[in-house]
Amino acid sequence: MSSTKIIHSIPSDPLTGAISTPIYQTSTFVQTAPGVNKGYDYARSNNPTRKVLEDLVANLEGGHSGFAFSTGLAAIDAVLKLLSAGDEIVAVNDIYGGAYRLFTHVYEKLGITVNYVDTTEVENVQEAITANTKLVWIESPTNPTLKISDIQAIGKIAKSVDALLVVDNTFASPIAQKPIALGADIVIHSGTKYLAGHSDIVAGLVVTKTEELSEKIKFIQNASGAVLGPWDCFLCIRGIETLDLRYKKQCDNAFSVAVFLVNHPDVDEVFYPGLFSHKNHEIAKKQQNGWFGGIVSFTLKEDTQEAAEAFVTHTQYFKLAESLGGVKSLLCHPPQMTHASVPREIRLKSGIKDSLIRLSCGIEEEDDLVKDVNQALAKLNQLKEEAYVS
Repeated sequence: MSSTKIIHSIPSDPLTGAISTPIYQTSTFVQTAPGVNKGYDYARSNNPTRKVLEDLVANLEGGHSGFAFSTGLAAIDAVLKLLSAGDEIVAVNDIYGGAYRLFTHVYEKLGITVNYVDTTEVENVQEAITANTKLVWIESPTNPTLKISDIQAIGKIAKSVDALLVVDNTFASPIAQKPIALGADIVIHSGTKYLAGHSDIVAGLVVTKTEELSEKIKFIQNASGAVLGPWDCFLCIRGIETLDLRYKKQCDNAFSVAVFLVNHPDVDEVFYPGLFSHKNHEIAKKQQNGWFGGIVSFTLKEDTQEAAEAFVTHTQYFKLAESLGGVKSLLCHPPQMTHASVPREIRLKSGIKDSLIRLSCGIEEEDDLVKDVNQALAKLNQLKEEAYVS
């Protein structure tokens, strides 16, 4: 969706004509009689500011309805509440650490079985799926090794057993990828990341394909109550206005950083779908419309936690912090941060080595970001030499 379509899909306020979406900071709404209102009765159930955001995200993704939650994990939790004891999930093995924690420590105790597989090989999904599979859960690209799964092919497998295909589209964003058009039933976003885009809120979004699914998620949203507040909805709407511009600049920056890293002698592996060397480059090129994202991950030749720590604590523009997708560049060490809740042996099996570093490129000048990475790698060598001398 172009910037023009994004901006003009956000309506002016029908009550006042305000060009900017008003913040309806209210907990309740006056009714003319019991059950007779103007479409709103209580802010947990609905809110005009939230409605604008939810409709906007549904429009971006080409879905039936959108739902805004207090965090990305609250959005994931709402989708998991579609399940019952005895149901199974087939999930990508390189999954976000918070989702892994929720699956393992909350839902497995409730009788939900999760089978983790490398979904970049469609055959793995086919082998893992059973008559009890109710959800097939993928991230594409994955966090943090940027694996790409064939959404269309996996969607057909899910349909063969009447399972729902859920795609976490956080990394690709609706600018690059439309999972529902490729066969997904539900799309999830951490709105904290690219959608809001300024590292100033936490939010989760769910988009459903059908009216039936929309009714179920709406019930869960209202019953569980983990809704996004109107101020944060306003900020997310405001961020989406510049999503197209920001995301494409971040993609360009990430590509330049990835090309630099590929040619650096101290770097072992570089994970970026835009590189020809990426295992699933052609699939990414096809289903992400040529935009490969603003995230680059890589491992060091010296595959140790200590080496990774030395790098991430010596950058200048890349700030060491959780999260990603903001206008300011961030970096993190997933084994100790985003994926610390995943046991080391499972991390290693999914490709998250001890030295893996994740970069989230912002909208700074690309030369500045490349120079920053270069000087941090040089500092790493300097520290190694000093340690050797001492």
